[in-house]
Amino acid sequence: MPRMDTKTTTEKTGETADAAATAEAAAPVEEKAAIALDKQDAKQAEEQETEPAAALTDADADEAEDGDEDDELLAEAAAPSSAGIGGAAAAVVSAALGAVALTGTWTGKVVSERETLLGQIKTSGSGTPAQQISEIYGDAWHSTALVNGVFALIALLVAVLVLVLPGRPAWVRSVAVAGAVLGGLGLLLSVGTYFDLFLSLPTAGS
Repeated sequence: MPRMDTKTTTEKTGETADAAATAEAAAPVEEKAAIALDKQDAKQAEEQETEPAAALTDADADEAEDGDEDDELLAEAAAPSSAGIGGAAAAVVSAALGAVALTGTWTGKVVSERETLLGQIKTSGSGTPAQQISEIYGDAWHSTALVNGVFALIALLVAVLVLVLPGRPAWVRSVAVAGAVLGGLGLLLSVGTYFDLFLSLPTAGS
């Protein structure tokens, strides 16, 4: 009987040792698994913290780009607006100058009267009829034609400038064309009058 107890005790001791060894072998595996789970949780937490920051950065960048685009659009919208106002004003000015060149100006009248007065002073008492005609009437006539020609040339140049520049509305171009036509006619009449092409000065015997 004592031999059987010893054998039983030895077997139980062996089983206990095997269980302890098995527990010791399983313990590192569980610890490793726990450590891996902790690392995975920490990594996920870092990613969750990083994603909102990256989203905010992208949103700020998008807002900054949108703001820059809006500023560019406003600048582009303001530039054509100011350019359109300037072109319209220039077209109206050219048409007005062309009409003035055809009908005459106050400046031309003043210059003509001055030349008439100078002619009377030069030919008073000693001038021949031909000199009186040339100094009193001819110079006044030519001075008026010269002033009207200057206005006509300015009208023509402004109208051509408006027509050459792109991006003008149709009505602005129409007014500029009218100014160019009036300026051209005024310039033609002024040149013809200055060089006595249409009407010549009267002579003393006529």
